[in-house]
Amino acid sequence: MAKRAFITGITGQDGSYLAELLLLKGYEVHGLIRRASTFNTSRIDHLYVDPHEAEVKLFLHYGDMSDGARMMGLLSQIQPDEVYNLAAQSHVRVSFDEPIHTGNTTGIGSARLLEAVRTIGLGTRFYQASSSEMFGGTPPPQNEETPFYPRSPYGAAKVYSYWMTRNYREAYGMYAVNGILFNHESPRRGATFVTRKITRAVAAILAGKQQDLFLGNLDAVRDWGYAAEYVEGMWRMLQADSSDDYVLATGRAFSVRDFLEFAFDHAGLDWRRHVHFDERYLRPTEVDALVGDASKAKELLDWSASVTSPELAGIMVDADVAALASSDGKWIDKVSLNTWVSTPAWDIQQ
Repeated sequence: MAKRAFITGITGQDGSYLAELLLLKGYEVHGLIRRASTFNTSRIDHLYVDPHEAEVKLFLHYGDMSDGARMMGLLSQIQPDEVYNLAAQSHVRVSFDEPIHTGNTTGIGSARLLEAVRTIGLGTRFYQASSSEMFGGTPPPQNEETPFYPRSPYGAAKVYSYWMTRNYREAYGMYAVNGILFNHESPRRGATFVTRKITRAVAAILAGKQQDLFLGNLDAVRDWGYAAEYVEGMWRMLQADSSDDYVLATGRAFSVRDFLEFAFDHAGLDWRRHVHFDERYLRPTEVDALVGDASKAKELLDWSASVTSPELAGIMVDADVAALASSDGKWIDKVSLNTWVSTPAWDIQQ
């Protein structure tokens, strides 16, 4: 029988790539989505299959990380072999504005899901999406043994989830892993994240739709990889003989200024003519440098990143140029009117 996976955060960047990967590997995939009055499934609409015409492999269920009872009910119904917890309030700057919400979803939400897995007792393998933001103020390079020093409510919530995952592994013998992923981007990255904000601006400037781009700290150093590669690492963590924690990273350091240069140069533009400083984009506490050491993942999982920041910037610029051209300059995300949801049967049509 095909393996069955449950993904929280399936409509996000990582969730959409992971769903694609698992479907290609023959999995039956179940995803958690929040109920909304507007369409919020644009990243996975291309995976839609009409249940009247073909065998269905992708199932979507309404739910929320703040509802532990719902998590319990869904896992009991689905009985997944693997659970990937990717759901979070994941914007670091926004976490300063919404620290309670961030803690409730990004932090305690993970505990609710872990407890549901433990209580049902299915032998399910559990993946927790941990973050390089947990290292915060600790100098790079950072690996699995580096002390945590979070510098944001988001980072602090991820530290809580990390230790809860380890605690459930050690206390109950659960197969539970932490994937400590450094920054990973793609054309599916949310528009308010700095890399996508930059590449969208490049496309808009080329199209004559925009002239200026306002950013905060250009000196912050990050280790940017390609999200489509990182989900393969997530999957490999759950295929290992025993559960452990792994860093996924490229090991290469670039500043926001560097990424600006890569993106604008790719389009033949001079970023200095368009980029301006705005202190409103500064964080109350900054993280100066995050650069990962993924040696353990290379040795034990045979995983390594091949796309680094210069290539990634080009991939994202090209995608945004094409997206803007195909939407008549209006930045309208493609939405399928055939998107549908199961709660729990295929009986709700949007």
